[in-house]
Amino acid sequence: MQNELSPKTKKLLVLILIVGCFFSTLNQTLLNVALSELMQIFQVTPATIQWLATGFMLVNGVLVPITAYLMKRFSTRQMFMSSMVFLFIGSVLAACAQNFGMLLAGRMIQAAGAGIILPLMMTVIVYLYPAEQRGAIMGKMGFAIIFAPAIAPTVGGFILEYLSWRYLFIMMIPISAAIIVLALKYMINIEEGSKLSLDLTSVLYSTIGFGAVLYGFSSAGSRGWGDWLVLTSIIVGIVSIALFSRRMLASAQPLLNLRVFSYKMFTMTSIINITITILMYADLILLPIYLQDGRGFNAFEAGLILLPAAIINAFLSPVTGKLFDRFGAKPLFLIGTALIALSMLLVIDLSTTMSVPYLIIRTIVLRVGLAFITMPLNTAALNALPRELASHGSAVNNTVRQLAGAIGTAVIITIYTMQLSHVDITTNEGFATAAGSTYIWMLGLAILSIIIALFVPNKVEKSNSSVE
Repeated sequence: MQNELSPKTKKLLVLILIVGCFFSTLNQTLLNVALSELMQIFQVTPATIQWLATGFMLVNGVLVPITAYLMKRFSTRQMFMSSMVFLFIGSVLAACAQNFGMLLAGRMIQAAGAGIILPLMMTVIVYLYPAEQRGAIMGKMGFAIIFAPAIAPTVGGFILEYLSWRYLFIMMIPISAAIIVLALKYMINIEEGSKLSLDLTSVLYSTIGFGAVLYGFSSAGSRGWGDWLVLTSIIVGIVSIALFSRRMLASAQPLLNLRVFSYKMFTMTSIINITITILMYADLILLPIYLQDGRGFNAFEAGLILLPAAIINAFLSPVTGKLFDRFGAKPLFLIGTALIALSMLLVIDLSTTMSVPYLIIRTIVLRVGLAFITMPLNTAALNALPRELASHGSAVNNTVRQLAGAIGTAVIITIYTMQLSHVDITTNEGFATAAGSTYIWMLGLAILSIIIALFVPNKVEKSNSSVE
């Protein structure tokens, strides 16, 4: 396949995928700044409104593990078109929502599309490009994966400030429609798809396992860690995932091939992926909380403070992709984790008087660190695998990311809530102090990621051979 398509066709195909992925990823985090307003509009409790975020994550977490099967069963064109159609239908339904149930239904339909697009895009790149060229292409993908959630607070804040919450969904309707039209004309099949039997028992274990774990950790922030439903969900989820893993390792044609972890580079990058994803998602929640509760900025103003770092991140990601192709994984991992740790160190003493330029520079340091590590991490992981395992590696990668995001966010919010109990929350200074104390824990996790990066192999494993 690498030699059959012209460079122009490959670039066009990747561009369509990146645009689709960008807006799917943007849509995932765009609603976060609107939760408090939607809670008042639909007159629901914080625990209920949180389902707009939790439900999205649940659908993603349930769907991602079976994408490896879906990508074998259906053609590339069918998968991509399905993803964009789900985004379109979900956006229309949510934009027209007259009650919370209708809004949640639209949101979860959107999530079905988002759960397909990212692993699909990574797998297509493995099939289109040889290992020595993937870093640069994955770097361009970083524009979608990192830049979209980074600018979401700014875009969402602007829409809420000057328009209506409905435009958070209305804007997605013409965009997804345009991508569907482009895909109809230009999208080609990398794989045609074939008739494969579906292991329903594995799907059941996967759905219950990942769904229950994600629900449990996502609900812990609002319900409390001692809540019976939270504990039951986590326990049931862990048991189901254990049964799922055992079945996968024993199966000749597993739904999700966990043998990808027999490759050292893939395993090491997965561990780093967990720590970095926790830090990225936690910062995306904690810093806006500090800016709004500790400093009194509105959602749009907080988003503007985060915007310069997001822009730099977007332009740097393709550069780090090329650096990966030239120097390999380990140097970039060490630079990236060091910068991330430095960014956490710079905000452990947050106060109400800390200057805005200082916060902007600090966030730029974080985003540069993420650019050095996020896409090189995925590239190194997939380069280590035989091409036959690419779809499984991509699905595992994204499953790990979903779990880390949900679990990490819940833990960090819990720590932040605990810190609030030790300060005076009637003052802005109290919120700032609690956020700073939480960043101390995040600094510890960042230092751990540096230590793990030291053990990453010096050379990127390159394997396109058949699975033994």
